[in-house]
Amino acid sequence: MANAPVQRMSQLMAKTLRDDPADAEVLSHKLLVRAGYVRRTAAGIWSWLPLGKKVLANVERVVREEMDAIGAQEVLLPALLPREPYEATGRWDEYGAELFRLQDRKGGDYLLGPTHEEIFTLLVKDQASSYKDLPVILYQIQSKYRDEARPRAGILRGREFLMKDSYSFDVSDEGLAESYALHRQAYQRIFERLGLDYRICAATAGAMGGSKSEEFLAPAGAGEDTFADCPNCDFAANTEAITYELQPVDGSGVPAAEEIPTPDTPTIETLAASLGVPASATLKNLLVKVDGEIVAVGVPGDREVDMDKVEAHFAPALVEMVTEADFAGRPDLVRGYVGPQGLDKLTYIADPRVAPGTAWITGANKEHTHAKNVVAGRDFEVDAYVDVVVVQDGDPCPRCGTGLKLDRAIEIGHIFQLGRKYTDALKLDVLGQNGKPVRVTMGSYGIGVSRAVAALAEQHADDKGLVWSKEVAPADVHVVAAGKALQTELALELSQKLADAGVRVLVDDRAGVSPGVKFTDAELIGVPEILIVGRRAAEGVVELKNRRTGEREEITTDEALSRLTA
Repeated sequence: MANAPVQRMSQLMAKTLRDDPADAEVLSHKLLVRAGYVRRTAAGIWSWLPLGKKVLANVERVVREEMDAIGAQEVLLPALLPREPYEATGRWDEYGAELFRLQDRKGGDYLLGPTHEEIFTLLVKDQASSYKDLPVILYQIQSKYRDEARPRAGILRGREFLMKDSYSFDVSDEGLAESYALHRQAYQRIFERLGLDYRICAATAGAMGGSKSEEFLAPAGAGEDTFADCPNCDFAANTEAITYELQPVDGSGVPAAEEIPTPDTPTIETLAASLGVPASATLKNLLVKVDGEIVAVGVPGDREVDMDKVEAHFAPALVEMVTEADFAGRPDLVRGYVGPQGLDKLTYIADPRVAPGTAWITGANKEHTHAKNVVAGRDFEVDAYVDVVVVQDGDPCPRCGTGLKLDRAIEIGHIFQLGRKYTDALKLDVLGQNGKPVRVTMGSYGIGVSRAVAALAEQHADDKGLVWSKEVAPADVHVVAAGKALQTELALELSQKLADAGVRVLVDDRAGVSPGVKFTDAELIGVPEILIVGRRAAEGVVELKNRRTGEREEITTDEALSRLTA
């Protein structure tokens, strides 16, 4: 094992803080700043201090080792990218306001890369001409950029972030499936080595496109994703990816639709109370604008519309809520009393719960009037069935019917079978075995490297501070010189012996700092082992403390060296 230099806290460019930053909302933000790992440069932009850079580099190392193990080849592409490839795939516009766009002095359009599918595709187009050149997996670890409207949660949601993105190129769908499986297995090894608790969940492809997509989610209260877990089977999915089969019912016995007076009942709550029925018996019709055209969205009255799902369905079109002005000149749209029957001029989409044959109480398109016995498929038609409700705790598992459990999580990885979306747009072909051109198929695979650091901080911390695993910690042992000059001298001597044996050492040799402050900082910084050189040091006795378990014992210096170098 190579010698590792001793990091002395008296020379370390990092200051610990006693109090949480005023703007910090989540645990990782508080602890990483307080422990001297990161500092805010601007909204959503962070600087990594020496200890933080070591943790970040350790995560990179694990990712790199596992990517290399599946035969992936590392490259480094530019972050400043030309407009044309992204325009060819449509993503110059699809990304919307989140894309950092800029111009050079000659007026040429560029962007700061949020992800690199287009550029990797062009690289392979330049390098590969035959099926013999494939399959190939390429990856990079590089800063990405996203113009977040509201950067928050420290490094969890920034405008600049470090990411591993890899891309597979195959000549067949079977080859793509194999490359996808290789990445899936590599990601499992990566997150297990990092010590992250994670779930593999079905996901939506979003702006990336493609067919199959899975997320790797780290359960944490600070997470922005909500996922559903079935306690009975192995089903797990991001709530945005949960879909249900359409199950029509027999509505032939439902009486004819009938209008009923319902004065002053413009909301589901007031309607249900007035009629003495549950909200689930009513049909809620939300009006939105899709590229300026009004569209109605139907869901049961006791459910909320998930606007992210609506936007995903209509992407890349712009989806907005209707305003008071949109009702002007539209006598067929009565605010608070809209019903799907008679809305011939509008596109009507509905959740599968509004299945053919189901009967509802809904608006009659007249002031202070509703209609009952309104049957889907008889009294109104649905143009498209889309899962658009907000998934709730206890909703049935799509696979086995057991009530789902919801939890918050941090997205730490995402894998996609892109297919030929990008190779079609950029015309990436190679000559096949029969001498004819074959369109290449792609996969795209991302890991949030800086985000993984935040996820680790969320999952591995206690009321005293961070608790790193050895794999990612900035040092193997934190030596604390607790007391006078003699203790400091012995602490430095022990530290050097450990370093000579290849142990990574952080030693607190600060003069004029009380032992209490040093102990507090050691627990805040979170190195796995804490070696305290205190009052019995002259006797050759030190104290070894395990940061995770809190177990501590007095041992001889020789035994400490033996244990820590084993």
